[in-house]
Amino acid sequence: MEGINKTSKIQFFFRPFSTHPEVQMVIFVAFLVMYVTSLSGNTTIAVIVQVNHSLHTPMYFFLANLAVLEIFYTSSIAPLALANLVSMGKTSVSITGCGTQMFFFIFLGAADCVLLAVMAYDRFVAICYPLRYTLIMNWPLCMELVAGSLVLGLLLSLPLTTLIFQLPFCSNNEIYHFYCDVPAVMHLACADTHVHETVLYIISFIVLSIPLSLISISYVFIVSAILRIRSAEGRHRAFSTCSSHIIVVLLQYGCTSFIYLSPPSSYSPEMGRVVSVVYTFITPILNPLIYSMRNKELKDALRKALRKF
Repeated sequence: MEGINKTSKIQFFFRPFSTHPEVQMVIFVAFLVMYVTSLSGNTTIAVIVQVNHSLHTPMYFFLANLAVLEIFYTSSIAPLALANLVSMGKTSVSITGCGTQMFFFIFLGAADCVLLAVMAYDRFVAICYPLRYTLIMNWPLCMELVAGSLVLGLLLSLPLTTLIFQLPFCSNNEIYHFYCDVPAVMHLACADTHVHETVLYIISFIVLSIPLSLISISYVFIVSAILRIRSAEGRHRAFSTCSSHIIVVLLQYGCTSFIYLSPPSSYSPEMGRVVSVVYTFITPILNPLIYSMRNKELKDALRKALRKF
C-alpha cells in the first residue's frame, strides 16, 4: 500500500512522443498549426452563420453549434498537450486538473456525437417531409435539441469522471497519452478496474452506438426518399446536403469507436494515442472544410464575407 497516493497532491505527467527534442518540436508545430486552423475554421463557420440572415435555418443553426462545440472540445485538449510537447513531458497536471480535463472532454465529445444525430434527424425531416419541415423543425424544438445534447453529455460525463477518480493511483504517474483519456488514466490505478471498464463500455455504447443507429436509420429513409425524386438536379441537391454530414459522421464515429468500443484487453496505449490525434485535432479541422467545400449556400456566404474585406 505504500505506493498508493490517495491524496489530491498527486501529479500526473504525460509521456513524450519522442525522446528527441527535435521530433517533439516538429510535433509541437504540427499540433499548433492544427489547433489554430481548427479555431479559425470553426469560428468562421459560427460567425458566418450568425451574421448571415439567409443562413438562419435549423440546418445551419445546428452546424454553428457543432462548430462552437468543436472549439471548446479541442481547447480542452490542445493547450496542455502543447505545453507538454515543449517541456518534453515535464509539464505536470494535478489530479483535479486531470479530472477537469477528462470531464470536459467526455462532456463535449458526447454532446458532439448526439448533435450529429440531431443533424441527421434534421436532414431526414427536410428531405422526407419538406412541406412540413418548418412546422416540425421550429425554433423552440431546435433549441431544445441542442440543450438536450448538452444535458446528455453532462449526465454521461459527470458520473464516469467521478467514478474514475475514486480509484487509488500508484507511484507510477506517467500517463501514456497527451491528455487525460479514460483508458490511459485507468491503467495507472492500483485497484481492480473491471467495474470501471464495464461502465466506460456502457457509456461509450450509449454515446456512439445509439446515435449512430439513429443516424443510420435516418439515412435509410433519406436515401429512399432521394431515389424517388424524379429530377437528376433534385437528387443531386438532396445528396449534396447530406454528404458533408455523412463524411463527418464516419470520421468522428469511426475513430472513437475504435478506441472506446474495443475490448479492454486489446487496448494499445501507442495506437490509442495516435488514433486520438485524429478525433481531437484532425476532425475539428476537417469539419469546417468539408461543410464549406460541399455546401453551396455556405460557400456563397463565405465569398460575400471575404469580398467585404
